[in-house]
Amino acid sequence: MKEIRIHARAGQGAITTASLLGYAYFLKGMYPYAFPSFGAARMGAPMNAFVRVDSKPVRLRSQIYEPNYLLIVDHTIMRGFNCFSGLQEDGVAIINAKEGAIEVPKIKAKQKAYLVPANEIALKHIGRPLGNTAMLGAFCAATKELNLEDLNAAIKHRFDLKLQEVNIKAAKEGFDYVRSISM
Repeated sequence: MKEIRIHARAGQGAITTASLLGYAYFLKGMYPYAFPSFGAARMGAPMNAFVRVDSKPVRLRSQIYEPNYLLIVDHTIMRGFNCFSGLQEDGVAIINAKEGAIEVPKIKAKQKAYLVPANEIALKHIGRPLGNTAMLGAFCAATKELNLEDLNAAIKHRFDLKLQEVNIKAAKEGFDYVRSISM
């Protein structure tokens, strides 16, 4: 089973991100389970969304404490929370931040952390700083868990025609960004 933990603030699209990720895995023939967790339901409050995926139905319903992958939608959350807590030995983190904007916490030898300017990518393509699909494209490149075709199909399923096109472009740029810094 693979487990993904998403750190964001309420209103930044973490639940949509988890749903898109789960649906992309579903299209791949896997069994995903995506769900949120939040305290005070107000805009800007720190919250988490989670995705579990396996080749057989997922029955576990608890929060994720030892994720294989992290998506940190808002890097400012790292100031007050240890987002890397429990990250697997060979885990991968995708952080929505420009290179040099933040100091990445010390990570273990086999772990990887990618800083992706997802909000800038989203502004360019979508016109709003909602970098979730750019981060999902980066996730595809960094983890090789999904391909862009599955992600694009999930985007097409979720958004109307106008938003499909711009989100697919943002996902592609996030994917290309990680591939360019990984080589």
